[in-house]
Amino acid sequence: MLKEKLANYNIILASGSPRRQQFFKDLDLNFEIRLKSVDEIYPEHLKAEQITDYLADLKAQPFHDELSEKDLLITSDTIVWLNDQALGKPKDYNEAFDILKRLSGNTHRVITSVSLKNKSFQRIINDSTTVFFRDLTDEEIHYYITTFKPFDKAGAYGIQEWIGKVGIDKIEGSYFNVMGLPVHKLYKELMNL
Repeated sequence: MLKEKLANYNIILASGSPRRQQFFKDLDLNFEIRLKSVDEIYPEHLKAEQITDYLADLKAQPFHDELSEKDLLITSDTIVWLNDQALGKPKDYNEAFDILKRLSGNTHRVITSVSLKNKSFQRIINDSTTVFFRDLTDEEIHYYITTFKPFDKAGAYGIQEWIGKVGIDKIEGSYFNVMGLPVHKLYKELMNL
């Protein structure tokens, strides 16, 4: 359905995430991947969705001068929000361990924002999912990090991996949003273009 609806657009996904790329394939979209390096730094006063909205827009900015009316650039950002603090991607094993220790036995939100942009318009949407982690043992955390190396994932985990299957009691909201893209909201937005 979307392929026909968006046939007049050149869809550009500015994401190196294999999960986001797979979502676009699953939506049966024709798209190309274009990557530009951006320092993902945001003003300290921003909170929750304000951070991901800002970063999704920031990732779109380097493309601004090269976009035409026929282009549709899609950028996205995901954070884990715990106790009024944003948790991004861990830099190394120790940081991943610390993050997962903090998530263990706690509830957090996963927030993803998506920017849709071309030469003449930009829309930013976001979604939030609440995730309930059970208490994890140090051995479980160690096993997960060494086996799955979650260094490219916000909050140091992938819900679709082992830790999601054994460590998450329940979620409220979109499962796919936790994986990095609120597919249901993006679909609706794309259908309304």
